[in-house]
Amino acid sequence: MIPDQMTAIAIEGGKGPAEALKPARIDTPRAGRGQLLIQVRAAGVNRPDLMQRQGFYPPPPGASATLGLEVAGEVAEVGPGAGRWAVGDAVTALLGGGGYAEYAVVDARHALPTPKGLDFMQAAGLPETVFTVFANVFEHGALKAGETLLLHGATSGIGVTAIQMAKAAGARVIATGRGADKAARAKALGADLAIDANAEDFAEAVKAAGGADVALDMVGGDYVAKELDAMNAGGRLVMIATQAGATVEINLLKIMQKRLTLTGSTLRPRGVDEKARLAAAVEAAVWPWIEAGKVKCVIDQTFPLAEAAKAHARLEGGSHVGKVVLVV
Repeated sequence: MIPDQMTAIAIEGGKGPAEALKPARIDTPRAGRGQLLIQVRAAGVNRPDLMQRQGFYPPPPGASATLGLEVAGEVAEVGPGAGRWAVGDAVTALLGGGGYAEYAVVDARHALPTPKGLDFMQAAGLPETVFTVFANVFEHGALKAGETLLLHGATSGIGVTAIQMAKAAGARVIATGRGADKAARAKALGADLAIDANAEDFAEAVKAAGGADVALDMVGGDYVAKELDAMNAGGRLVMIATQAGATVEINLLKIMQKRLTLTGSTLRPRGVDEKARLAAAVEAAVWPWIEAGKVKCVIDQTFPLAEAAKAHARLEGGSHVGKVVLVV
């Protein structure tokens, strides 16, 4: 029986996690047409959640104001026209918001079956990172087997997923991390070359290793000009975040001479039909890699739902390797 109220994490003033995030009782949502109500067993924690908590990344129109962009759990209610799903199905889903709660509503087309062999915690760490990497590395970046991917933040949730997905596709991976330990972890995760960005100029190291065909950039700032310098002819630079700054100075002649493409995207604001298209593409291309063990959700640490503030502090600290997950 679905309760009238549920526990969710509310944002209550202040911008630090301990001050801002508190458990609260709110009304339980219900599934409408084309929707599922998921009884949440685990929820992934992502950098956009930190930005929303700080007031910089509001939810798109119609999305829940509760934090949380990915969950795993069991279908508790199926709305009219929700397609292939039945109550009790184990699913993982990409949300516009609402994941830090005991129940969450999602467009049924944005839910995927939990991959065989994965528990709820592992499944909850998949959608946001897998969808982001697939859309940006394989669709916008058009990475092919035999090409070289350059990525930064190698031990982040995005980083560990991108390394594994690129290797599963037959690509070569050059990964950077800040510190020898992070570089070593990137190597252990499958990177062909791991660069300590604190100890050497990553652009020079990439050029010495043969250059990059695709670069996935979460940093921005002065990294952009260095990446353009390290790209091979016909290379594609894909921006997904700007942690070091969104305003950059670049040499346009380099783009022209090398025939480079500079592009980028965000995931959360995409329309529901576009997310449905992406979900179907991910299920067809990436789910077989996951079920074959080629791509795994690397869990750094888990926290109970009520300790969401500690989960945010862990992610903000920057020492995590892989995903931080809330257990409901």
